[in-house]
Amino acid sequence: MAAADVVIIGAGPNGLSAAIALGRAGIETAVLEAAQQPGGGLRTEEITLRGFHHDVCSAVHPLALASPFLRSLDLARHGLTWIQPDCPLVHVGRDGQAFALERSLQDTAMRLGNDGAEWLRIAEPFIARFDELMDTALGPLRRPASPSLVAEFGLLALRSARGLADAHFRGTAMRALFAGMAAHSMQPLDSLATSAIALVLALAAHVVGWPIPRGGSRSVCNALIAELRERGGSVMLGRSIRTLADLPPARAYVFDVTPRQLLAITEGALPSAYRRRLLRFRYGPGVCKVDWALRAPIPWLDRGCARAATVHLGGTLEDIATAEAAVAAGKRPKRPFVILVQPTLFDTSRAPDGMHTAWAYCHVPLGSNESRAAAIERQIEKAAPGFHETVLARSVRTAADLERLNPNLIGGDINGGSARLSQLFFRPTMSRDPYATPHPKIFLCSASTPPGGGVHGMCGYWAAQSVLRSVFGKRALS
Repeated sequence: MAAADVVIIGAGPNGLSAAIALGRAGIETAVLEAAQQPGGGLRTEEITLRGFHHDVCSAVHPLALASPFLRSLDLARHGLTWIQPDCPLVHVGRDGQAFALERSLQDTAMRLGNDGAEWLRIAEPFIARFDELMDTALGPLRRPASPSLVAEFGLLALRSARGLADAHFRGTAMRALFAGMAAHSMQPLDSLATSAIALVLALAAHVVGWPIPRGGSRSVCNALIAELRERGGSVMLGRSIRTLADLPPARAYVFDVTPRQLLAITEGALPSAYRRRLLRFRYGPGVCKVDWALRAPIPWLDRGCARAATVHLGGTLEDIATAEAAVAAGKRPKRPFVILVQPTLFDTSRAPDGMHTAWAYCHVPLGSNESRAAAIERQIEKAAPGFHETVLARSVRTAADLERLNPNLIGGDINGGSARLSQLFFRPTMSRDPYATPHPKIFLCSASTPPGGGVHGMCGYWAAQSVLRSVFGKRALS
């Protein structure tokens, strides 16, 4: 391969973002990817039947439009088109009734009665200063530009989801909506800081929506690669890095991997004290994911479910809390909380004419090799009687399967590590610069660094700033 100033290991969204950010600063980069396709979680494939295109992992991207770094790129020039469903999220209650989180804050408030007025009071100040808030929330701990804004947000965000909901909401609808968004943290709802995930996702829904990319998540990957190549970077596939000896010469190496892989690759190159700290890093629960090729749209009891690409099936806040607590305890809930995406209602390019795709997942104990497809489909069938008759084919991937598919998904953990409070900002270790390691040439840019999981590229952006400061003596980019 041609010489490069910096080599990035892993062509996921953070690896590609790190390469682009370095390219902006005039640093020549090369990205090495072990798989035969780039993207990591940003991949779209014919998993079930020919002509049915399914997102392998990430599918709905509110944080991509909230990301200060990705917003700074003109990815539309490279063919990326965002589709906004009629509303960002629908939550299905116990009786099949749909509760909607609307794009409009005012419309949401009107539909939720007294809880709507309370949500309006909570959300309005942060929506007005959303960009400022995301500049701080999507990064490592540092002095914020707006300390009062961050302090006000922190008073809410650091609480448990159950605690915040109990204090502010009385109705079933808002409590269930909030609990479903908090469950994206993959933590028990009585854990501190689970409100942070719910608040960020809810605020993003009102400001930037919960969009899907036309053609699938591979469209995001393709646009990032095109941007990288414009800046002189390259991507090489089928380049597995098992040890440091597999790496070409470079001034720095940026790893889009989790601590477990970093330990294996670096062997004795990192000090033993730092290695012990990495060994203490904890992964969260896994997921079991099911993809379907469908002959028709899902026949929801409540037609409002067809207004959103994203549907939560979990009943009440108490139901979701029970399910997530069971998973955290290593158990299998009878009625799991289910996150479902139905993209072809809004993007017909992903399936043959008149046909559809959908996928759903539920949380499972880390590393589980058990299929939860039957439990997931029971939840859907309850809210959409006749769903089974629409299924042409299905693909089931357990948590263990997902790790075999993508080594970064340790035990099926799609967030790069547990989002418990101790690892929300201090990941993978407690450090002023979580992207740097004690080795002067080795850096980390994966979701195991702040701000964690999601397609936002900010882990890669901040890792690039660390490299620019430490290796090239350059001032960090704004």
